[in-house]
Amino acid sequence: MVYERFTMFIKALAEGVWAKSGEREEDRMAGLYLEEFEIGMVIRHPIRRTVTETDNILFSTMTMNPQPLHIDFDYAEKSEWGKPLVNSLFTLGLMIGISVHDTTLGTTVANLGMKETVFPHPLFHGDTVRVETEVKGIRESKSKPDRGIVDLEHRAYNQNDVLVAQCLRQAMILKKPA
Repeated sequence: MVYERFTMFIKALAEGVWAKSGEREEDRMAGLYLEEFEIGMVIRHPIRRTVTETDNILFSTMTMNPQPLHIDFDYAEKSEWGKPLVNSLFTLGLMIGISVHDTTLGTTVANLGMKETVFPHPLFHGDTVRVETEVKGIRESKSKPDRGIVDLEHRAYNQNDVLVAQCLRQAMILKKPA
């Protein structure tokens, strides 16, 4: 099912069809249009992800982050944590990525920014992340009548329901096709 949706998404991107009028329901992307969001709506995303050592090492080296707390087991073992911490930018990306299928897949025009980003508890190799999203604000675009802006608060928790990341993301979202 996820592969089929992903394939449909890639095809839609190439053809530019997901926002055209006359789209068929079976071709529609999973994301919500502006009119489908409601302030206070909480979405508990069904996808969960266990973070691996490979995720952390690969992300840290791909982004040229030499922080020994992420990539040096000997160094991290001597830290207050006693083991490597997962790179917080990986955590942020994973949190938002998990939310995409249920919120903005195929309906996002652009991410406008992220603020109030916090990591109140570390994430470690082997932790399993679950995410929920709360709609904090909705407004129509003043300059583009086919879209609007949605404020989404994403919250990520580990397997013990401890909050490990949170951010407020502003996304420009398409309205339903006319």
